[in-house]
Amino acid sequence: MSEQVVVLTGGVGGAKLVLGLTQVMPPAAITAIVNTGDDFRHLGLAVSPDIDTLLYTLAGKANREQGWGREGETWAFMHAVRSLGGEDWFQLGDGDLALHVLRTARLAQGDSLSRITADFARAWGVDVGILPMSDDRVSTHLQTDEGELPFQNYFVQRRCEPVVSAVTFQGAADAAPTPAVLDAIGDPDVRAIIVAPSNPYLSIDPILAVPGIRVALRAATAPVIAVSPIIAGQAVKGPTAKLMAELGIAATPASIAEHYAGMIDGLLIDEQDDAVTLAVPTRSADTLMVTLADRSRVASEALALADQVRG
Repeated sequence: MSEQVVVLTGGVGGAKLVLGLTQVMPPAAITAIVNTGDDFRHLGLAVSPDIDTLLYTLAGKANREQGWGREGETWAFMHAVRSLGGEDWFQLGDGDLALHVLRTARLAQGDSLSRITADFARAWGVDVGILPMSDDRVSTHLQTDEGELPFQNYFVQRRCEPVVSAVTFQGAADAAPTPAVLDAIGDPDVRAIIVAPSNPYLSIDPILAVPGIRVALRAATAPVIAVSPIIAGQAVKGPTAKLMAELGIAATPASIAEHYAGMIDGLLIDEQDDAVTLAVPTRSADTLMVTLADRSRVASEALALADQVRG
């Protein structure tokens, strides 16, 4: 059996699962397809939050308390920006700036986001393959009671407070997955494709909105296994449960299974949630990821479900 595994991921929860996978299999056998709907320009710099969170996590540089940003970060740049009356609602640490400055410069020279990301990973000794979902620009926007908000304005500037009625992905219809993304999904030797317990609507849906990716997942020979982001009716981190309530969706594993219907072959759910009969096979486990051992356990359980589905 091949040990190759593909993960669709975004945010802190997805990075935790990918890190867990590196503890139970060779990192070089893992390919992470990462959400870039959160990407935006701030102070003229190209910022890729989900890619950077994964890079920091796998390179051992992430802030251990927050799960995002750099450990031991300093803030001289932001203090200077603030003193000049610049926008300071999105924090750019001094160390974090290195990625954004170099990424911006290379994009201006015509390099692709995929190539830049691979070079950053190589420089930090990260063996996991990190693939942006597309090299084309896709931007997540939310329709709210305060009007239309780009993702970062909703998530960071407004701290997820506005009530959401719809989520759209600007530019998705004209975007294309890179050949590497489609090759990873369609590889007949892949053991499993795992949908991380990232926010389905804000972290995974942007990936699925890129034409060709959902079709490729449905055609994949590997079992597609989703890890539910819901634990006892709540999301561990982020606005998932709040967003689901505002969209009129029950915060249950059944809702997650329905959301991914026709695409997944199994759903890993938390042991605190009811193991109701769903349209796909399920497996129950403790899915709360606090420690490295927790992350390894969830990764192992997802792989076990994939092997069970494969038969």
